[in-house]
Amino acid sequence: MPAFILDLYPPDNPSLIEILRQLHERKDISPGLSGLFGGYADPIDWLAMVLVPVTFIWGSLTVRVAHNEFKHWRQIDRPTLFVSRVTMIIIIVMSCIMLYEVFLRYIFEAPTLWANEMSQWLACFVFLCSGLYAMQQRCHIRIFLLYDMLSRNTQRVFDVIAVIIVCITAFFLVYGSYIQVFVNKFYKWEMFGTAFDPPLPATVLPAILVVITLIAIQSVINLFADWNEVKVLHTAVDEVDQEELEALKRNVGVQ
Repeated sequence: MPAFILDLYPPDNPSLIEILRQLHERKDISPGLSGLFGGYADPIDWLAMVLVPVTFIWGSLTVRVAHNEFKHWRQIDRPTLFVSRVTMIIIIVMSCIMLYEVFLRYIFEAPTLWANEMSQWLACFVFLCSGLYAMQQRCHIRIFLLYDMLSRNTQRVFDVIAVIIVCITAFFLVYGSYIQVFVNKFYKWEMFGTAFDPPLPATVLPAILVVITLIAIQSVINLFADWNEVKVLHTAVDEVDQEELEALKRNVGVQ
């Protein structure tokens, strides 16, 4: 990313340009390659930049819904579903990194400098993307005690109020921290300042604003998608996964 910042939108401050240049030279995964178009970004950088949107579009178009997921999904939910699949893969990667670190630390007594911070870095994105997925699946925490007592039309009114509150919160969060996050953190590509030195501030903080915006958009999508749904009464039985319950019964031999 420092290479793209220098190539596409270089800062006016010469000292900041030098800082980004040194950062790019220190962190570049392919220092032997020359940049394309006379800039800093090399072919691998541009390939990654192209593959990200291509993979996102391809994954969104081909994602499949699991049998235990929300049944009344819409085509517009595909991007969120694909993000959830990437999040699941990140959880597996994060678990492997943690196991690798434990193995090196306690078997060979040679811990790494990067495993702990890498796990934290990935966990941040897992936490954020899981919130977006929970909104799409309607599995976030909700209290139905009073909601179920209302008529369907009154429920729609409260649904609208809830969505408005989510959107207002997202708007002011982005509006109030946009400069601090994107100008002071992302644009300067602020690092973590440790031995491994990952760009946590430059990536996680913008991700918070992006994901909270997507959650607000998803809440609006849910509002329109569920508008004509019939009234549903929620009970404690709804929290029980019948398939999981049957599997447990089979495992313990209960008919």
